[in-house]
Amino acid sequence: MSKARLLIVEDDFDISNMLRIYFSGQSYDVDVAPRGSAALEKTRQNLPHLIVLDIMLPDIDGFEVCRILRTNTRTSHVPIIFLTQKDERSDKLQGLELGADDYITKPFDIEELKLRVQRAIQRAEIQNLTDPRSGLPSGRLIEEQLRRIIRQQNWSLMDVRINHYEPFKDVYGFVAGDDVLRFTTMLMGDVLDELGTPNDFIGHAGGDNFILVTTEEAGEAIRQRLKARFAEEVLSHYSFMDREQGYIMSANKSGQPEQTPLMSLSVGIVSPSKYQFADIREITELAAEARRRDV
Repeated sequence: MSKARLLIVEDDFDISNMLRIYFSGQSYDVDVAPRGSAALEKTRQNLPHLIVLDIMLPDIDGFEVCRILRTNTRTSHVPIIFLTQKDERSDKLQGLELGADDYITKPFDIEELKLRVQRAIQRAEIQNLTDPRSGLPSGRLIEEQLRRIIRQQNWSLMDVRINHYEPFKDVYGFVAGDDVLRFTTMLMGDVLDELGTPNDFIGHAGGDNFILVTTEEAGEAIRQRLKARFAEEVLSHYSFMDREQGYIMSANKSGQPEQTPLMSLSVGIVSPSKYQFADIREITELAAEARRRDV
């Protein structure tokens, strides 16, 4: 199980440093942002599993940060716990109305905050909202996205799969495998930032399989850029010898050694201008079929 990623948004260095040290000791991967604008940038670069968000920040307040995160398709699912110095009912209600999952008032008990963080992350996973390794929307959130787009026009859905991921994980271990999933998540975000829109969607369907939704006009350019960048940048996850020879030695189903190519992406793409969809299952079936043809 990979570490859950926390983003602490707090301008008081003593508090943020204390939280960073404490939660790092609790086996979380912790990042800190002293300003709201920095928090939005860090969230874009590396999606956290949960955000601990102070309301009083020096540039934009926590309410505005929460509003921006909730209105962006790619961050709308991330659990948020508000930190506030005020014990006023209006502040709590405003935060909850904006979509915060919980709040805690300063001065707070660190053990209580730990339990609230654990519960929020577990709740998202139990409800099949996020994948524990990538932090991306999964299960139910992907289905909700599909039900939304089937009623619309001008979209492209991509079924993205990492080829030869399982043999890589068998040879290099599950930690290296999780690193590849996080790398792929960040890569898709980078490419969408470059060629897509803030309303584009990235989901983790499970294992080596991802779902991406963007506009129809941007779909093919994003598909090509994803494949090209992945093929180049995934090489850093291999040893020098494996990069040089262009394959790894893995075991087949019979336990015999065989050469396995280096990882690559297969991407199937469908859009409503080319297909008629009766239900969301047809969308995923046709996208998977297109992905299998993409070799």
